[in-house]
Amino acid sequence: MNSDQMANLMRDHDIKPTRQRLSIAVALLSRPQHLSADQVLAAVRGRGEQVSKATIYNTLGLFTRNGLLREVCVDNSKIFYDSTIRPHHHIYNIETGVLQDLDSDCVTLDKLPRLPAGTVVDGVEIIIKVRAGSDRLVGESTG
Repeated sequence: MNSDQMANLMRDHDIKPTRQRLSIAVALLSRPQHLSADQVLAAVRGRGEQVSKATIYNTLGLFTRNGLLREVCVDNSKIFYDSTIRPHHHIYNIETGVLQDLDSDCVTLDKLPRLPAGTVVDGVEIIIKVRAGSDRLVGESTG
């Protein structure tokens, strides 16, 4: 996606395409990926763009609120920004820190709890957290 197409995508989501926002969008939306705010900051700065951490966080919040990104909170200290906005689930490896997409049709739910009065389901997101199993050989490398 070139910068004109990226700017149009941002306008389609009611986001004014400033130079810094375009740089952040290119870092995140060029391909399907999951990045933390620090990884976005490193990617943008790696291309020579001067941007503050506050600008990264503000822009990620704007992109998320306007439907350009999905925020995936795997625990209280780890948030990823997902460039794939269609409904889907995730697998998170707690040892490697890798978050992967999982198609929605790979998970089925037979029953949801009773919802509070006056509410409807807006979506269901599942994060399956995994780690190496206990069947690893003694002395086997984890790296």
